[in-house]
Amino acid sequence: MNDELTVLAEAGAAALVTAMATDAWQETRNAVVGLFRRGRRAGVEDQLDGNAELVRDSATPDDVRRALLGYWTHELATLLHRDPSCRDPLARLANTVDGTLVDGFRAHVFVQTNTARDSATLFAVQHGSQHVYGRTARTAES
Repeated sequence: MNDELTVLAEAGAAALVTAMATDAWQETRNAVVGLFRRGRRAGVEDQLDGNAELVRDSATPDDVRRALLGYWTHELATLLHRDPSCRDPLARLANTVDGTLVDGFRAHVFVQTNTARDSATLFAVQHGSQHVYGRTARTAES
């Protein structure tokens, strides 16, 4: 179940950062604030407003969204583990924004599947660059 909560937190965070600085922001912001208890709401509101301002004012808003994704994934995962009753409202939020494209940033959890068969070697990377040294490429004839 922990993996399920983490995936949900990632989807919720993706929906949240995707909505920042868009027409969907106020509704999304209010939904997220509503998930947190009264004691934390003011701090969460301030954090959300500050993050949305960073996205709005940035020359590269997608880079800011990517940077914020990890923070909000952690916050939402912590919330879900502490208060599982937030699961359904967060899932609804993730489903309303999931799959939309905002300024080139797609709101979804990034999934990568790689398969190597027989004697194949597979090198894969997600969200970064990969450098492989010391291996030479083999052609199909070798």
